Amino acid sequence: MNHLELLNAALEYIEQHMKEDIRTEDIAMSCYCSKSSLEKLFRNVTHMSVHEYIIRRRMTRAARMLIENPEMSVLDVALEYGYSSHEAFTRIFYQRWNCLPSKYRDNKRVREIFPKINLNMETGGYIIMGRKFDISELYDLFKSRKDCYFVCGDIVGLIPINEISHKAGDLAILEALKRMEDAAGEDDVVFRIGGDEFVILTSSTEEAYAKGIADRILSRNGERITSDGREIPLSLYVSYLKVSNRTPRYSELFVELNKSLHDVKNAETGK
Repeated sequence: MNHLELLNAALEYIEQHMKEDIRTEDIAMSCYCSKSSLEKLFRNVTHMSVHEYIIRRRMTRAARMLIENPEMSVLDVALEYGYSSHEAFTRIFYQRWNCLPSKYRDNKRVREIFPKINLNMETGGYIIMGRKFDISELYDLFKSRKDCYFVCGDIVGLIPINEISHKAGDLAILEALKRMEDAAGEDDVVFRIGGDEFVILTSSTEEAYAKGIADRILSRNGERITSDGREIPLSLYVSYLKVSNRTPRYSELFVELNKSLHDVKNAETGK
């Protein structure tokens, strides 16, 4: 089993046992590898421990359950995901979402702080999908919107924010996603292609439309997020492009989207 196959097996095990008491040792045993090898692989790819990944995924799925199952109490959701009390669940939930479970439910909207990582077994890359589309549906959109513009966004300086705390990093990702969603049109699709990189697949072939979205996102640069009483300015690099003669292969599209962001970063940093 190569590293990609190993990581894919571990990710699937976590998704299938999300509501159980998952130990890293159990995941490693199911993948026929050592605990240390699995931890090292996770840190290299996701930049976090197995335990941290599980918590983020668990809180993402718990948040979805709160919205989609209004008949369930907060305690019901807590017990569903292995927490023995309302208080324990609420404490972890607040650390991730910066609001109480009941307050989150009042928003009536599912947000994905950490969607499932889907590995591309052919190219070795990965795509982190948003809340509305799976990969096959997104591929269909690539085909049907072959002449439409993409708008790309990337957080400026996420590493220093993560160094403040993982919670601050999560809040930065949430806020970046929210700014992309707020700027996008009703028929546009927002998805995530990396740790802090987001893309809007627009429904328009007009450059002015894409530029308008980009300008709306950029106008909010410098607005602050608050984590544990500390105010942190948050900005995004933004680019927009039309990928001509595009095939539906994600690996090729991924390169072009990332190059677009890379060029903007270089232009703004003078590199």
